[in-house]
Amino acid sequence: MLVREQAEIREAEELSSLAQLAAESRGRMRPEEECSVRTVFQRDRDRIIHSKAFRRLKHKTQVFISPEGDHYRTRLTHTLEVAQIARTIARALRLNEDLTEAIALGHDLGHTPFGHTGEEALNKVFPGGFHHNEQSLRVVDVLEGGSGLNLTQEVRDGILNHTGSGKASTLEGTVVRWADRIAYINHDIDDALRAQIIAPRDFPEGLFALLGDTHSQRINTMVTDIIKTSYGCPIIQMSPKVGQATNLLRSFLFERVYIGSEAKTEEAKARHLIESLYFYFLDHPESLPDEYTKAAHGRTERAVCDYIAGMTDRFAKAEFLRCFFPRSFGNGLLWD
Repeated sequence: MLVREQAEIREAEELSSLAQLAAESRGRMRPEEECSVRTVFQRDRDRIIHSKAFRRLKHKTQVFISPEGDHYRTRLTHTLEVAQIARTIARALRLNEDLTEAIALGHDLGHTPFGHTGEEALNKVFPGGFHHNEQSLRVVDVLEGGSGLNLTQEVRDGILNHTGSGKASTLEGTVVRWADRIAYINHDIDDALRAQIIAPRDFPEGLFALLGDTHSQRINTMVTDIIKTSYGCPIIQMSPKVGQATNLLRSFLFERVYIGSEAKTEEAKARHLIESLYFYFLDHPESLPDEYTKAAHGRTERAVCDYIAGMTDRFAKAEFLRCFFPRSFGNGLLWD
């Protein structure tokens, strides 16, 4: 018996009846031979980790644009924190941890440079709008490696529906949606406190008494509450009390950090940079890498959007300088 088959048997024996079993996956977009060692969801996880799009996340903004400090989150560290939280919840609920991890690791692959500021800029100029969850799906379906990663339907569904109005078809996908929110609420608080944009005294009264005074205590409260409230249930949810406090904390972040705070002072520059690059490449499609032109099947707007969305913060800055700043030439003295 193959190692993969043994793993599939263990899943059937040990996981909840509500879990998505690897052996019962709806399959891939293109059929391919099974791995002898890994289940389909383990294989998806590995493909995501080894992708170029995943590596680029380390140089993409989470909230703070170009922070001066080594300990602020990036899109990659955010992704790893989401994966850790999601795996903890999935394991406790006896759901499929491999599927959960694969969705979590892939959920932000389509995020733009400069975080949600870049997303808003592309959404403004790209016909039909731009949403990073849809772009993440496009990365794994089409862009990565020239033909996509050919992931399972369950992982693709979880990536697409980790945010927005859609609903994941698996409980594992819903777990990632909750883990994403828990992660960004708490690490954005941590980063905002570090930057002295907010102070502990600024938070709504009584909130920390319920959720916890420290970063780890608040995460533990939220995660434990989801596990207790959702165990054995066909839905993933928080209790009304903790859910209300979590929403209040999220609203506080929007009011004091995400909108109009010192952390956002560079947003206008980042937005201008993204929009300027977009229109530059529309006017100069010959400057686009061939792989993006081919993937877009001749649709210049699509190729430009894919190219810019895949950039890291520092590469976007370098491209802006290359496109809009005069280049030096010659080495003679001024009075030659």
